[in-house]
Amino acid sequence: MRVISGSARGRRLNELQGMETRPTTDRVKEALFNIVQFEVPGRDILDLFAGTGQLGIEALSRGAARCTFVDQRKDAAALVRENLKLTGLTGQGKVVQGDSISYLMSCREKFHVIFLDPPYQSGLLERAMETIAAFDILREHGIMICESPLEQVLPDLSQPYERGKDYRYGKIKLTVYRRNGGERRP
Repeated sequence: MRVISGSARGRRLNELQGMETRPTTDRVKEALFNIVQFEVPGRDILDLFAGTGQLGIEALSRGAARCTFVDQRKDAAALVRENLKLTGLTGQGKVVQGDSISYLMSCREKFHVIFLDPPYQSGLLERAMETIAAFDILREHGIMICESPLEQVLPDLSQPYERGKDYRYGKIKLTVYRRNGGERRP
């Protein structure tokens, strides 16, 4: 697992041991960043269910202003801190060790880009999406990217959230949601 592009390009990231964490493959990560490439520079990012932190670190490497990483596991939060240090991006990252849904419900900031990649079949993806919409923590014209198994059907969210395209990569699907603003985006 490595950083694909930007200031930390080519740096290898450390991984968690065991099968509890399923890192996004380089192929899917590259496709994801092709989707959000113009949404990242100078923006505030949320990497929920951070695991190794690779999505948020990739965003920081590509010019994001800040990234908040949230993971329930103590070892995952420690690993994100370690990977931020390895890439020289510590100053731009904030690591929160705790329950992701509780974090969303108490969150006092809004983000331009939110990455959601929870453990598959846990029900956490739908809960996180609904909580994000209910507490409205995505900025106007912000983008939320959800990674899920290909067969999983994701819900529509109420306005101002709008479902966009699905992108398929083997058995994995990326689904884009946008938050509309005062005016419709082309």
